[in-house]
Amino acid sequence: MNTEAVEHAKPSNWNAPNIITAARIVATPFFVWLLLASGDNAAMRWGAAAFFVVAIATDALDGYLARSRGLITDLGKLLDPIADKALTGAALVGLAILAELPWWVVAVVLVREIGITIHRLMIASDVVVAAAWMGKLKTVAQSVAIALALTPLAHMDGAVGTVFTWVNIVTMTIAVVLTIASGIDYVLAFVRGRNGAAQNA
Repeated sequence: MNTEAVEHAKPSNWNAPNIITAARIVATPFFVWLLLASGDNAAMRWGAAAFFVVAIATDALDGYLARSRGLITDLGKLLDPIADKALTGAALVGLAILAELPWWVVAVVLVREIGITIHRLMIASDVVVAAAWMGKLKTVAQSVAIALALTPLAHMDGAVGTVFTWVNIVTMTIAVVLTIASGIDYVLAFVRGRNGAAQNA
């Protein structure tokens, strides 16, 4: 009876947070098209930037809904990081294709993000690595840097374009540094957690 009650209480995979997450994944190709097809069309670039900001906001929203309403599911745990990395990766790759971002930056960020996400899923049942403040700060820095890079402000003539070119360089540099630092921090936290689990065994 208790087992049946637990199964009955288990939230459905077709809940609001998961639907929002899935919609973000499905809509990512549209974002890619909007970015790559923008050319000199400032309106389309603003549209791509707006899409990215809204998608980031829905990421926070679906996470809040899942936690506050007890709607956390295994499917949600799988889809959420996929949606995040797909959107971030699409933005970075798109900017690199447009020659507005060095490919090595894309490689550094994606190797860190995808590698650690896969590693988290592989060790989820063995070692729990808590989310660190540096990782959260990295996420914010990446979101701000990418959102600014997606706007057409750096392509404007005159002082505005020059200023925002440097703003983009500075914010993206901060994001890359935090990406590398938080990756190292994650590895160290994993080693400490594994050693602690081994000692307690």
